[in-house]
Amino acid sequence: MSSKSTTDARDEDLAARAARGDRTAFRTLLERHYDRVFRTVYSVLRHRSDAEDVTQEIWAAMPRKLQSWRGDAQLTSWLHRIAINAARDALRRAATRTRTTAAFTEVDALSRGADADTHDRLAWLQTALGTLSDDLRMTAALTLSDDMTHAQAADVLGVAEGTIAWRMSEIRKQLRSLAADRDTDSTGKEALA
Repeated sequence: MSSKSTTDARDEDLAARAARGDRTAFRTLLERHYDRVFRTVYSVLRHRSDAEDVTQEIWAAMPRKLQSWRGDAQLTSWLHRIAINAARDALRRAATRTRTTAAFTEVDALSRGADADTHDRLAWLQTALGTLSDDLRMTAALTLSDDMTHAQAADVLGVAEGTIAWRMSEIRKQLRSLAADRDTDSTGKEALA
């Protein structure tokens, strides 16, 4: 097919051809929509180099993704959804890394001479949080810091604010149960000693 017919082709036709391995069609889609995808990702991340990285990851995975595109929506709408989801995933990863780094920093500070009882409680809490499901653990990571409200966590996780409130209630319930089990184990061990 000539390059003239490729440049005039509809996005949906190009996507179907690219899904079948047509590199020229894929290149045309890339040229048409790279900037659009970047702008969408950047609008979520607000950091140029992160947005560039995520956009490159999206386009690197696009040949495989195009094979699952059913054509029930305009290609541009589909690309926007992919860009938004990828940007949200990047935000989640960044938030988790930030919380993990903060937790390790705090644990390190405690282990360097802070109160041993506080250190033990924090170590227990970290272990207990590790037993939670992924959804609960991610919710805890986002909301147990002073700078993430339930609404902000809901936005990052793509769920309703009420879901965050329910998850926090579930987290407290599970942690209370784990604490009760720990206290029972401690009392039993002391009685045996």
